[in-house]
Amino acid sequence: MTAGKTHQNIARRYLIAGRVQGVGYRAFAQTAARKLGLTGWARNLDDGGVEVHANGSAAQLEIFEGHLRQGPHWSGVRSVEVTEVPVFPTHEFSIR
Repeated sequence: MTAGKTHQNIARRYLIAGRVQGVGYRAFAQTAARKLGLTGWARNLDDGGVEVHANGSAAQLEIFEGHLRQGPHWSGVRSVEVTEVPVFPTHEFSIR
């Protein structure tokens, strides 16, 4: 892979707490990510939260974060912790 100047991809890790398991949160995150053209993944955590890792432009990730803070209809997002992380090489957004 070459580092091009046209698409400056960065990556962020989101730790979402609240009522986010058993409510379709990971599928919701996947749908939002795919619509925005992001790659990465979402997975449930043992503590009842969800971890999301997304690659994209800063602008794409800002919009995505707004979706994550809202969540799907039946969810109850209490908090979203955001951390800059290394880009994870993937060509899609998957559920783990």
